[in-house]
Amino acid sequence: MRRTTAQLHAAGCAAGLPLLLLVDQEGGFARRLTWAAPTHTARELGGLGVARTRVEARAAAVALRAAGIDVDLAPVTDTLAPGGFLGSRAFGGDPSLVGRLAAAFVEELQAHRIAATTKHFPGLGTARVSTDDHRVSLRSTELEPFRTAIAAGVKLVMVSNASYPALDNSGAAAVFSRPIVTDLLRRSYGFDGVVVSDALDAPTPARTPDAPARALAAGVDLLLYTSGSAAHAAYVRLAADAHASPAVRAHLARAVAHIRALKHWLGLGCSR
Repeated sequence: MRRTTAQLHAAGCAAGLPLLLLVDQEGGFARRLTWAAPTHTARELGGLGVARTRVEARAAAVALRAAGIDVDLAPVTDTLAPGGFLGSRAFGGDPSLVGRLAAAFVEELQAHRIAATTKHFPGLGTARVSTDDHRVSLRSTELEPFRTAIAAGVKLVMVSNASYPALDNSGAAAVFSRPIVTDLLRRSYGFDGVVVSDALDAPTPARTPDAPARALAAGVDLLLYTSGSAAHAAYVRLAADAHASPAVRAHLARAVAHIRALKHWLGLGCSR
């Protein structure tokens, strides 16, 4: 793993900029590095408490750093409702507990220079099925754990692909919603780090015209794809949109500034 990440970083530097390498390392079955902590699921950590969560998050950070990873796409900060599809990926159904555990997870990762990601803003805890084609009814208490994670200094926030009529009556998915990303997350909650999308090759965003530019316009900085071909097609589309639109270029400049600030915090650079 370390050899692979070293090759990736070298390739980035050869192209003129350091890469960010990101993985999902939530815990239990939801982890890409199967040999590394957290060994318990988030639900299990919810029962074990803050101290154990700190121990496992610290171990995860050490393992990720040794493997050459920069960003953990964790912790899940959704407050689980009965029947919620996230199941054991969530810490539990008490928003106060979820907030404390998420903050502990964030603090331990970032104390060891692994950037943490609170997700899936503004919340998927009540969703009973995959939300790429669904609206979510949001309870006000579900937002509180995200505010706690932001107060703990989390470096990234992942925005979901669901729509939230209570927050944006246009029906737009959160990842394309300026009221949710810019007005709520950025302005109301004061988050000034990197906003990352959920997978933009999921059904709803994949059917959305000019999805990369629309996500950037909402306030997203980092565009996530699970397929290399989909990512390349999005890059080509975004490059064309940026060539044609000063507004898209301005949104790109903002996103680049946020990402560069994250890379600076991580100490990423290319030796000359």
